[in-house]
Amino acid sequence: MPRTLSVLFLAFSAALAASAAEQWNQYRGPNGDGTSSATGLPVTWSETENIKWKTPIRGKAWSSPVVWNDQIWLTTAPPDGKELFAICLDRHTGKVVHDVKVFDVEKPQFCHERNSYASPTPFLEEGHVYVHFGVHGTACLDTTSGKILWKRNDLECNHHRGAGSSPIVWQDLLILTFDGFDVQYVTALNKATGETVWKTDRNFNYGTDNGDVMKAYGTPSVIMVDGQPELVTPSAGSTAAYDPRTGKELWQVKSGGMNAAGRPVVNKETAFIGTADGGIHLFAMKLGGRGDVTGSHVLWKLAKGYPRYASPILIDGLLYMGNEQGVITCVDAETGDVKYQKRVGGLFMSSPIYADGKLYFFAEEGDCHVIKPGEEFESLATNKVPGGFMASPAIAGKDLILRTKDAVWCVGEVESATRKN
Repeated sequence: MPRTLSVLFLAFSAALAASAAEQWNQYRGPNGDGTSSATGLPVTWSETENIKWKTPIRGKAWSSPVVWNDQIWLTTAPPDGKELFAICLDRHTGKVVHDVKVFDVEKPQFCHERNSYASPTPFLEEGHVYVHFGVHGTACLDTTSGKILWKRNDLECNHHRGAGSSPIVWQDLLILTFDGFDVQYVTALNKATGETVWKTDRNFNYGTDNGDVMKAYGTPSVIMVDGQPELVTPSAGSTAAYDPRTGKELWQVKSGGMNAAGRPVVNKETAFIGTADGGIHLFAMKLGGRGDVTGSHVLWKLAKGYPRYASPILIDGLLYMGNEQGVITCVDAETGDVKYQKRVGGLFMSSPIYADGKLYFFAEEGDCHVIKPGEEFESLATNKVPGGFMASPAIAGKDLILRTKDAVWCVGEVESATRKN
């Protein structure tokens, strides 16, 4: 092969490899379930060990970082919620690339102390980032220039305690979830223009007119079932699936409960869904039904050790979860049998991740428990950085991108134990 053609071929191959690289582009990563194919991630670190960089982030915000190639995006807001920002960091240095005020909010709704005005995680794709602040606004930004391409702040909802549901993208749609005190609905916007494509009211029988028990914070997932897409959306009162193309309801489980916050986890034809406060807590259901499938498709229920805030994670037929009592639970995904429950301490608001044969659990107090998957609890390491975790972590190459309450940290294997900045 001539040298010029050889160089072009190598450049083309490198470009293909980069485009095919795994991108942690949404809440819970590329698969929406907390798993990654990354290798070489660190097992141990501290405030001074295996820290590549640390970037302070102003404000109070629980949104998780998302990554696309050399960019990390996240949102933030001051505690009073009157300004809402999108921030982009350089993935290799932590330097601020864009700091964009997206919305001014004259009269923010009430937000609970345990929540924030910037809790939903952005969705990131080539050239665009979609940021969502619940009723206070949704916008699309150009990732190169930081320019706002479109924005909406006319979608109504009284969140009552603040927003928490993250946006997702499916084909040309940006899908948003509004489970509030006054209204409960799912809507899809044209991701290029922000225009509403469809809107579906929940129309659940909540058994009460108390809006407090109608609110929820869950993030949906689009799941392929027999070759057809189903938008599976945890909520209060019921869990439902919709046709993501039209918003038509496909099935419903009268799961009960309120404040559902986790994202569904799927194993082939089975989904694992949490109801948070009350209801049937955590349950497994067979997908593919139509109509009310409460009595026909619920396979098992877990009433003890389930998480109210964090999503579970599924590895090799075992379901793992950390709850607000500091207990890590391992369950057989097929039967619902508990394999172990280990109290490690702390409170898990952050959802766990898995890569390269290791599970990572991040607690609000700043501890990270690295454990080996299996039917018996086996700790590999316990690490700590100051600040504490409300946001879930991201993975970028061989690095962990960790957002604490006041900073973003890049954790990876480094030759020197000295923090760079």
